[in-house]
Amino acid sequence: MTKKNNLSSNFLHGSNKIYILFKKELLAYFNSPIAYIFIAVFLIISNWMFLNYFFVSGQAEMRSYFSFLPWIFLFLAPAMTMRLWAEEKKSGTAELLLTLPVTDWQIVLGKFFGSLVFLFISLLLSITLPISISFLGDMDMGVVFASYLGSLFLGGSYLALGLFISSLTRNQIVAFVLGVVFCFIGFILGADFVLKKAPQFLLPIMKFFGIGSHFYNIAKGVVDTKDIIYYLSFIFLFLWLNVRVIERRQWR
Repeated sequence: MTKKNNLSSNFLHGSNKIYILFKKELLAYFNSPIAYIFIAVFLIISNWMFLNYFFVSGQAEMRSYFSFLPWIFLFLAPAMTMRLWAEEKKSGTAELLLTLPVTDWQIVLGKFFGSLVFLFISLLLSITLPISISFLGDMDMGVVFASYLGSLFLGGSYLALGLFISSLTRNQIVAFVLGVVFCFIGFILGADFVLKKAPQFLLPIMKFFGIGSHFYNIAKGVVDTKDIIYYLSFIFLFLWLNVRVIERRQWR
């Protein structure tokens, strides 16, 4: 019983540390104009692209919105993560952070969850679109919900990858550019226009490893366990690599 109590106490203590770090990172967005600029740019671009198509098609559905979203996330996610490690290292606060009584995993998870919740808030602010469209026609809200869920997993994958890349450099611009490039490669790997020109024997591999193919599966309204496991594995892999980078550089 004592052992169980100790494990429970350690878990709660560790969770509390992650929450403190998460809160710090999330407030860092909103304590500067960055958060408001990102949210405004995201909402303006995504709504403008969707409404242009919506009024032409005249259909009460959001499929086009979620087809544009991954491309917007390609730039938004690396812009959100580029400073998370690069700025810390350039300003010298990384050394201070890593001397605190917290583990590498707690720091990485705090940064990741801070950026993920910020992305979630940005997505949540677009909820007025499906609500408004539902009054104009009979829209399948199940598909919309699945698409939002897929968007969150897709965005989380981009953020995990961007956070890892940010840990490799002190330059935010380099972190942003590399983040966009690698997120783009990961996304188009399973895209239809790429698969059409790929050799037949590579199709299953590219479909499995492509970030975009799993997103479009979920966006169809089919929340398959294999797609969820893929995204969770992808996120875990790059968070794990982030921790390894911290350990290898020995900043403590």
